[in-house]
Amino acid sequence: MRVVVAEDNALLREGMVLLLSSAGHEVVAVASSGPEVLPALLEHRPDVAVLDVRMPPGFRDEGLRAALAAREEIPGMPVLVLSQYVEETYAEELLGRGTSGIGYLLKDRVGRVDEFLGALERVADGGTALDPEVVTELLTRRRNDPLESLTPREREVLHLMAEGRDNTTIAETLVVSERAVSKHIGNVFSKLGLPPTDAGHRRVLAVLAYLNKSG
Repeated sequence: MRVVVAEDNALLREGMVLLLSSAGHEVVAVASSGPEVLPALLEHRPDVAVLDVRMPPGFRDEGLRAALAAREEIPGMPVLVLSQYVEETYAEELLGRGTSGIGYLLKDRVGRVDEFLGALERVADGGTALDPEVVTELLTRRRNDPLESLTPREREVLHLMAEGRDNTTIAETLVVSERAVSKHIGNVFSKLGLPPTDAGHRRVLAVLAYLNKSG
């Protein structure tokens, strides 16, 4: 894959470049400040962009703004956003503009190489990759916490679904049968007021549609 990396921390930036190159991907451009990001994305039109939320000069939301602007110019451009902490406003704004080819991970996930590369590939393929902590924050912000009605196992299933995992992978991760996974999925969507479906990515879209409702 052709990748653009935008990160102001030189050590992390070079580490990601090395990691991606070692995994067989081509880093076509790097950016270390907000104003550099959009031009790089528009010039190279990568298969996926990895962007830090907060970048110079303001260290506020420069990376996120560049991601949103790029997706307006190139609809559907896959973007994996990295953040030091869960920032609800940024996550909601990113997800509110569409969920195809979108990822939001905490930076410490980069150190978990297989997880990071798996998330990157899912986003590049048009899927969704959400950090479990992001899902929890977005759910618990609601006045009536829907997580209260979920069992611990159902919460685990919900997190894995939001990360874009299929039933087989969820079953392997939780060491249960696929039949058990299907039952948990049905329970999750029933409790969240969503129609059950086994359509892979559609499950993530349904979760995000629920999260993006007012309230």
